[in-house]
Amino acid sequence: VQLQASGGGLVQAGDSLRLSCTYRKLTLSRAAMAWFRQAPGKDREFVAGVSASGGSTAYADSVKERFVVSRDTALATVNLRLNNLNPEDTATYFCAAAGVPYIRRDAKEADFDYWGQGTLVTVSS
Repeated sequence: VQLQASGGGLVQAGDSLRLSCTYRKLTLSRAAMAWFRQAPGKDREFVAGVSASGGSTAYADSVKERFVVSRDTALATVNLRLNNLNPEDTATYFCAAAGVPYIRRDAKEADFDYWGQGTLVTVSS
């Protein structure tokens, strides 16, 4: 398994949550990483991403004031802090690894070669 996501759950509007993605350091240490999400009945969308070094980040406009992505290269983990959650954030969240070390603000699914299994976040109003 290359990627393993965790941390989802049921929370109330306004709450915070932290998602974690553990990746295989041997093969993915030079890969940019990202979080996508897919709400019921909707397409999967880019949420946030971080470069291989952890020095550059990118966010979707809908979350950039509320979510924070970070990377711990020593522990081979990528975290996504979700603040001030609202019901529209309800989705299955996936971590993904790209074939390149940089992250683009307009990152797309096709840019990513490896995907985790997803973790469900449900926000009640």
